[in-house]
Amino acid sequence: MKTIYKVMITLVIILYMVACEKSPVDPGNNKIPVDKSTEELIKSDNEFGIDLYKKLLAYQEDGSNVILSPLSAAFALAMTYNGADGTTKTAMEESLKKEGFTTEEINEIYKNLMNGLMSVDNNVTLNIANSIWYRDNFYVEQEFINTNQNYYDAEVRALDFGNTSAKDIINSWVEEKTNDKIKDIIQQISPNTVMFLINAIYFNGIWTYEFDKESTTDGDFYLADGSIIQVPTMYLEEELMYSENELFSSVELFYGAGNYSMIILLPDHGKSTDDIVDQLTSEDWESWNNSYTEEEVVVGLPKFKFEFEDSLNNPLIDMGMGVAFNPDEADFSKINPGQDIFISMVKQKAYIDVNEKGTEAAAATVVEMELTAMPGGKKYFTVNRPFMFVIKEKDTNAIIFIGRVMQPEYKE
Repeated sequence: MKTIYKVMITLVIILYMVACEKSPVDPGNNKIPVDKSTEELIKSDNEFGIDLYKKLLAYQEDGSNVILSPLSAAFALAMTYNGADGTTKTAMEESLKKEGFTTEEINEIYKNLMNGLMSVDNNVTLNIANSIWYRDNFYVEQEFINTNQNYYDAEVRALDFGNTSAKDIINSWVEEKTNDKIKDIIQQISPNTVMFLINAIYFNGIWTYEFDKESTTDGDFYLADGSIIQVPTMYLEEELMYSENELFSSVELFYGAGNYSMIILLPDHGKSTDDIVDQLTSEDWESWNNSYTEEEVVVGLPKFKFEFEDSLNNPLIDMGMGVAFNPDEADFSKINPGQDIFISMVKQKAYIDVNEKGTEAAAATVVEMELTAMPGGKKYFTVNRPFMFVIKEKDTNAIIFIGRVMQPEYKE
């Protein structure tokens, strides 16, 4: 009788373990506190991220892989925003979708959000790091430094930008904070450059339900032009969160304890990713996220890994931040009240690797600030970006040749 009783207890334990294994993911008690202000700021961040993604896509070639970290861009620009004033500050508020928030509210919420994101799931690595690097002979308001140190835990350092090692020092910091995934984000330092504001994010999450590596096989993948290629495809059969509508079908794949997940949006036949993007708004995103139900799903997901790098200047200008990039109009007097500086470049470089075990991703966003004019009245003309040229006749001003150089080449 005792033996039967022990067997029954063992069966109950085994069934309980199986049931737990198959049950929907429960993130437990580890949750990020979200009050009304935080909820509104996160909603504004999503709106900013979706808008930035849409604007960025408009500058990409058809068929190209794209990855963007809106959070990384938001943190880098939020630090920059602390130095803005006047119409520049207003334009940045509107572009970042932060109208109605005070500067202190934005900083305080971002501080809590950053700490919460990094600590909410011990099974997922999410590191967020910020830094500010400025030319050693350039004056920076102490309040600007203190604000970004206190709220964004920013490392602040003066460097001799004229020394060739300065670029390597900054790049090494980015590499370290992204686990060596983002390299050489700074290609050169212009004589006019006085500051870099940088955010770096590193993510590493193990699937809650891992794909069986033995099940991965080559599968068909249909390109937009109708051609077919073979790609290594991972397979998983599990109780997952699933949603479908007339536009797409979708599964949610969790990481770790379930605080983080990847949502895959698969366009329906006759639809495309562009169709999803066209309908994507922050309101739709919220609605779509509330539509998932638990279903038994067999997932076939291609493994993928790629890097992406591009300037965010044009997308941000399209979103209304043009004044911040204008040397004649930008007002960053809260960084340095005595000299005119402007945003010369915002660039993001990102990486992602999705495989049977999980996902590794990283991103770094750089905001470069330049002087409108160097001290002492000197003018520097550094051709370090695409440019136009004209060959003309002097007396008549007749144009003989006109063109542009997007990528200089020279061969003997």
